[in-house]
Amino acid sequence: MAKCAICEKGAHFGNNVSHSHRKTPKMWKSNVKSVRVKTENGATKKMYVCTSCLKSGKVERA
Repeated sequence: MAKCAICEKGAHFGNNVSHSHRKTPKMWKSNVKSVRVKTENGATKKMYVCTSCLKSGKVERA
């Protein structure tokens, strides 16, 4: 699974619980996108960034 390069957000794991309390494995995937990003030295680099980091402006797109 991809992780956010900025905040390290990744997938979370747990259980689906039915009405009769039977448990099956569940995975919640974070909304991570592959984005071209400007680095500190002005170069562009492709990295995985979550949409919350994109929305908050922690990353500048190329």
